Amino acid sequence: MAMDYKNAGVDIEAGYRSVELMKTYVKETMRPEVLGGIGGFSGAFSMEALKKMEKPTLLSGTDGVGTKLKLAFLLDKHDTIGIDCVAMCVNDVACAGGEPLFFLDYIACGRNVPEKIAAIVKGVAEGCVQAGAALIGGETAEHPGMMPEEEYDLAGFAVGLADEKDLITGADIKAGDALIGIASSGVHSNGFSLVRRVFEMTRESLDTYYEELGTTLGEALLTPTRIYVKALRSVRESGVRIKGCSHITGGGFYENIPRMLPDHIRAVVEKDSYPVPAIFRLLQEKGGVEEKVMYNTYNMGLGMVIAVDPADVDKTMEALRAAGETPYRVGVCENGEKGVSLC
Repeated sequence: MAMDYKNAGVDIEAGYRSVELMKTYVKETMRPEVLGGIGGFSGAFSMEALKKMEKPTLLSGTDGVGTKLKLAFLLDKHDTIGIDCVAMCVNDVACAGGEPLFFLDYIACGRNVPEKIAAIVKGVAEGCVQAGAALIGGETAEHPGMMPEEEYDLAGFAVGLADEKDLITGADIKAGDALIGIASSGVHSNGFSLVRRVFEMTRESLDTYYEELGTTLGEALLTPTRIYVKALRSVRESGVRIKGCSHITGGGFYENIPRMLPDHIRAVVEKDSYPVPAIFRLLQEKGGVEEKVMYNTYNMGLGMVIAVDPADVDKTMEALRAAGETPYRVGVCENGEKGVSLC
């Protein structure tokens, strides 16, 4: 048998097929600034918009989906995990006051199954549509022998833009400022290593219907991460200045809320100011997980926490509701040692 790349485990034809299958999804994400078609060596994006800004600032974010992927493998459901990948990157960009412009994804797989790759990219494209970002490039790398044939890893990268004066830095948060939390859609994309220790990772376990969840465990856990780009834009457009913004990811409340605070300001969050989703209660009870660990690992029902002037609370809540979000007034900023207190 003559040796070729296919015998070595890499199917170039499958690569071409997956590109063909994903083209329709990618097209849906296009913005007028995208130059050239799909399939070039790099993605080109016009920066004409910079001319209208005093001090144009680029913001970037990169992330993956982590071990949430293991659930997608088990359930053989690959069309929403891409939304998670986009969310993790664009929410960070939006959190700093940026408007995401474009996104690139990277998929490494044990074997390229074109339909599966296209399903993943369909989710990535859906996330990009939700964020208003163009999917201008990506890479699918087939790595035989490095990972099992049915597994893959997914990561992405987003670039956004803001005028320097509009950056959200948290620098002028002061005592008395209100904290507003925006509801999450569930576990989002963090803490899945603990989830996988608490629940049995079998098809049967994930297909179990839970009354309190109103769905199966697998569906509840695979619910894609919420994308808050349009919500934060809605607040900005209502004339409210967002003073600080925290994307609640790995590290939960304790690690992420302080990241937006200046020194000598403490955030005080009231735990009963909003409903904690059933999935977290279930996780805590089933795993015997301490409450502090829960708030130090998960978003506990709030995907974003923003700080605004108390006079702007109503306007902010209104703008968030208009954008389809569920906001709660969850606490206040006080003078004190930088950090967060839950009460």
